[in-house]
Amino acid sequence: MSEVLYVVGHKNPDTDSICSAIAFAYLWNEWKKKGILAQMKMPELEAVPVRQGEPNAETKFVLEKFGFSVPEMMTDGAGKKVALVDHSDVVQSVDNFAQAEVVAVVDHHKIGDVATPNPICFVNLPVGCSATTLKFLFDKTGVEIPKNIAGIMLSAILSDTVIFKSATTTPMDKTAGEELAKIAGVEDLTKLGIEVKSKLSDVSGMAVRDIIMRDYKDYNMSGKKVGAGQIEVIDLSLIEGRKDEIYNELVKMKQEGGYHSIVFMLTDIMKEGTELFVVTDEPALIEKAFGKKIEGKGMWLDGVMSRKKQVIPPLEKAFAG
Repeated sequence: MSEVLYVVGHKNPDTDSICSAIAFAYLWNEWKKKGILAQMKMPELEAVPVRQGEPNAETKFVLEKFGFSVPEMMTDGAGKKVALVDHSDVVQSVDNFAQAEVVAVVDHHKIGDVATPNPICFVNLPVGCSATTLKFLFDKTGVEIPKNIAGIMLSAILSDTVIFKSATTTPMDKTAGEELAKIAGVEDLTKLGIEVKSKLSDVSGMAVRDIIMRDYKDYNMSGKKVGAGQIEVIDLSLIEGRKDEIYNELVKMKQEGGYHSIVFMLTDIMKEGTELFVVTDEPALIEKAFGKKIEGKGMWLDGVMSRKKQVIPPLEKAFAG
């Protein structure tokens, strides 16, 4: 088999991570056909979407709805050329990252610690979803978006922006969503968004560690290991019976993983707020970050929907002193 480019999202993949890998692999291959890669002096490789973990129920629903198979698993980057989507942090990327060659990054988060010896295709926009960044790239390079690709990109945007309710949502996300909906033949964006997000609301049959790890990331904050996870549900009453179990598991994870702190967001989509569970060595530090006292397991944060924009930045600021 000839050398390929593996397009991969972050560990513990969400809908944007997997759908953007599929969409960018398609776009890259179209660039190859149209001679755009040659014009940019980029390696003319065949792109293949891959994943680093099991897709969640929401992602499986989206892929099935729009006719895609789940991408193959690939966790080891040694000796491979990779394109990163939805992340640029080494800790969230493939194992043996130092032995991989990064060819491209398409993202919407803060710029992480990925470094390359050569110039690469690096596109990072301050929008609510990597799929929105990809929509920009499709448009700018004149590549038509197929109906099924538009469907998964739209679903990723609705997921990441929490049906345009998240603080990360930008006018660009809304415009991209509306244009993708027309291509995909979706008439009611809100209806699709609720359909997509509701797939993650039922956690009754899930192991507690699986609930926590479904959307969980590690961070290095001023030399201290911090974990931050999130679960989004249509209504928090759907998870009420699992709260004690989740909190106790977070305590266990903190001890096992050598964390300074773990925060876990239980986000209520309809109430547009988050119950933040906190397990930490320094409660005052977390209280400083959010300007609220920890009561019981944590605190209620009204209007907080986004880990990326509303939880990680204040935490990093507090840890930095």
